[in-house]
Amino acid sequence: MLERYQKIGILLLVVVISGFFGWVYEFIFYFFDGGTGEFYMQGGNFLPWINIYAIGALLILATTWKLRKYPWAVFLISVVTTGALEFVAGWLVYAVGGGTRYWDYNVEILNFGNIGGFVCLRSVLFFGVSALILVYAIMPFCIWLAKRMPKREFLILTITLFSFVMVDEIYNLLASKVFGWPDAMEFYKSMGWKYLT
Repeated sequence: MLERYQKIGILLLVVVISGFFGWVYEFIFYFFDGGTGEFYMQGGNFLPWINIYAIGALLILATTWKLRKYPWAVFLISVVTTGALEFVAGWLVYAVGGGTRYWDYNVEILNFGNIGGFVCLRSVLFFGVSALILVYAIMPFCIWLAKRMPKREFLILTITLFSFVMVDEIYNLLASKVFGWPDAMEFYKSMGWKYLT
């Protein structure tokens, strides 16, 4: 049985790992989507981390963890819930942001089953496979680490990693806009990195 501090630390670690996992996936995918000519930076943070993947991972765990004995259920529920998350998040950004899009499946490769550019079959199938990796590989690793490490060191590790990501996120979402400071996109563009638009 896990103690409360272990559960909290595990969730913090999942947020960090899943956001990084999403960044790696997009970094690789958009290399091919862009014609394999060059790599494109993804996300809006300095660190290699994308927030919607972390939110999706928490949603997957909340909806499937008790059903983890049934991989087919984990897969199907994750396809539906992450597809709904992606559609709602994309549509809200578009509606509230006056046509702003953080992703647009209308202009990407393998975009079959595309709904308004907000969600497509390829993306939700990938999220379903990612859910299997999360539930059957990442979570067991995090649980193993929580049980293996001394309490103090585990909390220092997880809180530190989570704090780095959250400071980066708050800076880019809020502080850079309020104070007019350069955000991660501006910084990486000035270094010569390209973003897909």
